[in-house]
Amino acid sequence: MSCRRRSSEDNGGETDMIYVDRRTKQCLGNLFCICSQEIQRKLRDLMGANGNVVHQDEKSPFPLGDTAVYPSFMGWSMTYLIGTARFHPLPVLLVGCLLFFMAVEYTLVMVPAGSQPYDVGFVWTQSLHDLLLERPALNTVLAAMNTVFVGMQTFYILWTCVVEGRGRPTIAALFMFTCRGILGYTTQLPLPEEFLGSGVDFPVGNVSFFLFFSGHVAGAVIASLDMRRVKRNQLAFTFDTLNALQSVRLLGTRGHYTIDLVAGVGAGWLFDSLAGKYEESKRSTVQKDLVFEPLIG
Repeated sequence: MSCRRRSSEDNGGETDMIYVDRRTKQCLGNLFCICSQEIQRKLRDLMGANGNVVHQDEKSPFPLGDTAVYPSFMGWSMTYLIGTARFHPLPVLLVGCLLFFMAVEYTLVMVPAGSQPYDVGFVWTQSLHDLLLERPALNTVLAAMNTVFVGMQTFYILWTCVVEGRGRPTIAALFMFTCRGILGYTTQLPLPEEFLGSGVDFPVGNVSFFLFFSGHVAGAVIASLDMRRVKRNQLAFTFDTLNALQSVRLLGTRGHYTIDLVAGVGAGWLFDSLAGKYEESKRSTVQKDLVFEPLIG
């Protein structure tokens, strides 16, 4: 290992510089790696079985009450980070999406006040909208078919409760429509200018309705989730397919904004989960002296 100092005269009067040969650099790099691994090993020993908590009588830069916490990042290494990225590609992708949409959001030209909302779903279904505008009879037929599908959802959800004695889908639907009513009244979105109504569309009779969120979509999701829970996979696939076609039609007729449909999917999942938690809470309180069988199957 050798080092050489370059004098002021050699470098034209500039500040002295120290040159290290290649072997010395390699030794220093190995020494750094050894020290880093030793520090990480000691941190793991201090963290113990809990991963990041040690007793108060041991030294720690972050004492918290009766325990002392070592930050997780103090044990990170480049190998650990690369391995984490390979094992969790989805969060890495989501970080990229976060950065991308932050850039989009902060540079976007916002829709002026008084203008119609911009909806990508409307752009994608413009050709379908033009077709239905030219052919009102086709619009009426599709509306009637959509109303039949809504009736199928309603029939299935009521069937599970009244005939099969399973209340989860019905409870989920009650949760969903209650929340939809509150949100729909709280924020009343403007009806799209190009809306193509029909007297046979649900709700039948060209009556007013809440735009946010789509009860059509949420109800279909609730029914489909229950079907998969009881192994009716083929029927669930049919409902999912009809739900997708329904969503395209609702965009084409401007009956819902894209955000209404996406939120409807999320609402279906959310309220099905809440109904399940409600059942679990009631299952633990069922008493033997009840004279009826509670719908928590």
